[in-house]
Amino acid sequence: MIKPDFTQEVPDKFGAVHFVGVGGSGMSGIARILIGMGHSVTGSDLRDSSNVAALRELGAKIYIGHDQSHLGNPDTVVVTSALWPTNPEYLLAKQKGIPVIHRSQALAKLASSKTLIAVAGAHGKTTSTGMVITALIAMGQDPSFVNGGVINSVGQSSDSGSGELFVIEADESDGSFLHYDTAISLITNVDPDHLDHYGSIEAFHQVFADFANKSKELVVISSDDLGAKEVAKLISRPMVTFGEALDATVRVQNIKQDARVSFELVYKDEVSSATLILAGRHNALNAAGAVATLVGLGFDFEASLREVAKFEGTERRFELHGQERGVGVYDDFAHHPTEVEAALNGARAVVGSGKLITVFQPHLYSRTRLFAKEFAEVLAKSDEVVLLDIYAAREDPEPGVTGELILNNFSDRTRIHYAPNWDDASAMAASLAQAGDFIVTMGCGDVYRMVPQLLQALKKG
Repeated sequence: MIKPDFTQEVPDKFGAVHFVGVGGSGMSGIARILIGMGHSVTGSDLRDSSNVAALRELGAKIYIGHDQSHLGNPDTVVVTSALWPTNPEYLLAKQKGIPVIHRSQALAKLASSKTLIAVAGAHGKTTSTGMVITALIAMGQDPSFVNGGVINSVGQSSDSGSGELFVIEADESDGSFLHYDTAISLITNVDPDHLDHYGSIEAFHQVFADFANKSKELVVISSDDLGAKEVAKLISRPMVTFGEALDATVRVQNIKQDARVSFELVYKDEVSSATLILAGRHNALNAAGAVATLVGLGFDFEASLREVAKFEGTERRFELHGQERGVGVYDDFAHHPTEVEAALNGARAVVGSGKLITVFQPHLYSRTRLFAKEFAEVLAKSDEVVLLDIYAAREDPEPGVTGELILNNFSDRTRIHYAPNWDDASAMAASLAQAGDFIVTMGCGDVYRMVPQLLQALKKG
């Protein structure tokens, strides 16, 4: 993984822009906005994807694979932290003296003339950001935005609006969210993660506090999450809290889980109820955070909740892809133990009497090593687990760290099946499923690409 050079001055004018690693949700979102502003955009990524296809339809020239010949002669190069330092396009751009800026610097520049709402947290960011964006649009605003996933109701993850608000999902993984000129920050939770980068929980808490204290107007933060409570002690800016705690500014109560989660929100002397399109108590909490952000912006409480409740979800968040012989095949982005637990609890409310079969792909060697026991505990909420090997992403392999670490911590080994080969994994999941069951592929790597294979395996079976 490269260490971005944040001392690199951001050009006043981007000109022609080349994105190295353009397929990611954040990178492709920035590229889309620049195309809309009239910039010439090129890029490269390791594999084709729906994001790449969408950019090509907008006129961008995107290469698959990384090679010096793909660089061309851009005025600015935008990179992601997930690149290897040996990336040939990155190295050639540096050699040529072309400004190479991190995606967070590009996004900060784009948002610099607007009122920035930045949503951060170990999980829940994409859904919470999407809720804020869709509610703002419904209430007559025209915000600019860059989200971490496609918002189903608008069909894209980013847009350049005419309004004064700019809403972004802010990435805490490498500290780059400190570069934003944030007006209002929403912190969904501060569960320990990315400790390979920060080194300690205390350092992880401190960077969130630093992010919050840069907020010029307001901090919206969970009242329930243990890490958020620690961070709140370090915040000197005005705060609004949300959650089930009795002293929360926007309090959630009477949560009822079914195929669609329902709940009440209490704000000042007002009580209002809602039923989301989504499942899971975690989404009731996400909705509370979105509403707290909207009332912090000055919007009406009941109107905010009404529009947040209409949120239709985002890509890769418990998303149904198809059915074969009565078995539904879903996909979910969850990749941290807390996220996995929340996703499985939500899925359980939808499954009913059927079996829940999770095909799980661990993400990162460091995360798997640190949380193998916790992953085993939360995956046990499934009826059956098919375990893949680790998606390395930006990390080098660690000796002795494989998916088997999770397997070895599983309490009932009869319900977990280690299948690092994808053909074996899809066949195993299909063989375990009967009509009325759900199969969920889970992880933030490339496990979603298994969905067609699973549907085909079910069809053959």
